[in-house]
Amino acid sequence: MAEDHMAEDHMAEDHIRYDLLAQAALLGVVRGVLADAAKNGLPGEHHFKISFATAAPGVRLSDRMRAQYPQNMTIVLQHQFWDLAVREDAFEVGLSFGGVAEKLTIPFEAVTAFFDPAVQFGLQFAPTDAEATTESNAGTETAGSPVLAQKAAGEPAKADAVPAPEAKPEAPPSAGAEVVSLDRFRKK
Repeated sequence: MAEDHMAEDHMAEDHIRYDLLAQAALLGVVRGVLADAAKNGLPGEHHFKISFATAAPGVRLSDRMRAQYPQNMTIVLQHQFWDLAVREDAFEVGLSFGGVAEKLTIPFEAVTAFFDPAVQFGLQFAPTDAEATTESNAGTETAGSPVLAQKAAGEPAKADAVPAPEAKPEAPPSAGAEVVSLDRFRKK
């Protein structure tokens, strides 16, 4: 009986932080896909919707764009983007917003969601501890771990790289989606 109680206490605290390891691995998937697109272009009908926290450390965008999107922004990499460069910690891309060319730098840690509508594949990421504190102080709910989503139903694609309207961070696709949350496997 004492061994059962001790085992429960030992399992309650995650010293390894699998949630952070899984998030880093999934951000590696995004990094790899973007690096391949930078080197070889987008294959077939693939294109990417990438949401990110504009106030996150290391995000570089014009004052005009930051004023328009003070918290979150979604970009679409499909037909009209240039100079995509991927580093270990961030990616840079040139996009046109309302006819004005902009160069954005987005650290992978600022990415909140990644979606490829061509194959209905998506990932949603938990905010970093600093973002979670900021959002919880603002009364916004945050996700607790990365979520993998693969949609069965189609989603309309945007023609060009255009920011989505300011809103809460995009939720992973839900209609007909299979969503796997890492919380399902975590002992509480």
